[in-house]
Amino acid sequence: MTLARNIERLGVLAGVFAICCTADGEDQGAAFPEDYADTYTEVRNCRANGGSHDFNRIRVLADPAALQAYRDRDIAFPVDSVVLKEEYDPNDIDCTGPITQWAVMKRLPDGNDDKLNWHWQQVDGSGVVVGENQSRCIGCHAACVPPDGYEGTCTV
Repeated sequence: MTLARNIERLGVLAGVFAICCTADGEDQGAAFPEDYADTYTEVRNCRANGGSHDFNRIRVLADPAALQAYRDRDIAFPVDSVVLKEEYDPNDIDCTGPITQWAVMKRLPDGNDDKLNWHWQQVDGSGVVVGENQSRCIGCHAACVPPDGYEGTCTV
């Protein structure tokens, strides 16, 4: 990863964490840290996405807590683990340009079946959360079952 790309990401993500809190102090920002690129691991390289995610190119990363569950598919995703999709322009075939948006899945405790036990976020390229728990995300990921899907994740 180039220095320029890291600087660009940090600039965009600074906006994510500048989002104001609610009156009761609850954070309304994105469900991933500003420095995610330092600790998250790519689990699926840059690929076309075939119509979902607005036809954007997708690169999938897992935080350290989600990594084993995503890769090995033999344990449950831990509560609060995160799977993150960086989304790029459909013509950016190697995902080196600016990130257009992020799709975020943060694991919830069992019992949140209406959301497949995930909290879903759509975060725009400027770092603003523009959607949460959207039915189109949940509906699409409900079909993600083995062998290609695992616990609501669709990509291998």
